Amino acid sequence: MELLNGRDGRELLLRNFRPKSQLVVAEHPRQAAAMPVVDVHTHLHYRMRDSEQALDDFVQLMDRNNIAVCVSLDGKLGDQLDHHMEYLWSRHRDRFAVFANVNWRGNAPMDEPALWPCHREGFAQRTAEALERAAKRGISGLKLFKRFGLGYRNPDGTLIKIDDPRWDPIWEKCGELGLPVIIHTADPAAFFEPIDETNERWEELSRHPDWSFYGDEFPSREELLAARNRVIAKHPKTRFIGAHIANSAEDLETVGRWLDEYPNLWIEPASRIGELGRQPFTARDFLIRYQDRLLFGTDGPWPETRLRLYWRFFETRDESFPYSEKVPPPQGLWQIYGVDLPPEVLRKLYHENAAKLIPGIAPRLRAWRQTAAESQHSSAGAVPASAKPDATDR
Repeated sequence: MELLNGRDGRELLLRNFRPKSQLVVAEHPRQAAAMPVVDVHTHLHYRMRDSEQALDDFVQLMDRNNIAVCVSLDGKLGDQLDHHMEYLWSRHRDRFAVFANVNWRGNAPMDEPALWPCHREGFAQRTAEALERAAKRGISGLKLFKRFGLGYRNPDGTLIKIDDPRWDPIWEKCGELGLPVIIHTADPAAFFEPIDETNERWEELSRHPDWSFYGDEFPSREELLAARNRVIAKHPKTRFIGAHIANSAEDLETVGRWLDEYPNLWIEPASRIGELGRQPFTARDFLIRYQDRLLFGTDGPWPETRLRLYWRFFETRDESFPYSEKVPPPQGLWQIYGVDLPPEVLRKLYHENAAKLIPGIAPRLRAWRQTAAESQHSSAGAVPASAKPDATDR
């Protein structure tokens, strides 16, 4: 190992490479978002595991960062949805909305798809009915995870197809109920390429080889995205949210064509400021052009250090700063640049579009503003500036 530490011109292992930038540029770190935020992409069940203390701590983090509302995407239909709603809403109902999930396999083993409920007659209709009941209880949408297309299988062992007409009643019911569908389809482009010296995410994939979908056992990324787009086109009355910039943040021109073609498609940037921030001119133009179709998301809860990098990315024109607190960073080995969005675009990104698109967000925002206003005038003292509505947000 001593010969691989890079000192005195010696060989260096990539996993030991920790470059320190010598660049001297202006820095404008952000301690809170400039205006109220609705985070439409969080995983409060899978990351917090029903810890009451973790939830209380996270609400305090939300207050410090001007996050009014978070959407948890972890409400699997069934017992998990019941427990998750109780966990979030017992004390913090005004701060959290919940999306349901399709329960494709029920309690059957993962390796026995023939036993999964989704392969029984009438599954989609029963799921649609369950969604209708859940909507009456206050859920705000439906989340599809990337296993839909890349993991869930038919009884013959083939992968379930995203655009299988068996699932049409689910998408139709979401349109009827006004529930948006946030769908994670495929993954970064590099995950579908060979893990070799040309792969820009080699370091990441070397740590997580199970994240690779290269090979004949998987459909191509293009096939998956095309299948998703056929569903969006087939159900124009259903509103879809393409998670992670529709999982094509490396190619914003293509995402723009999708947004032009499908008026029922929206996008959000969870875990993709690393991609957007290395193409700041293209990204800024794209975000401004499609400002009416943007939502804000993080994929959190994350450590506060990472969360504040989102504010810095969207609100400043800072150069060459990290997109993550981790060393090495979790995705590519690069820095990012801020896009300095205009206030009117930030408002739409941070909360206005979510309030228009997602049921239950607008009343929660109103409740948050009322609480903030009351706190400012309370004899107990004003709330921190990070928890106040900004002057333009009225």
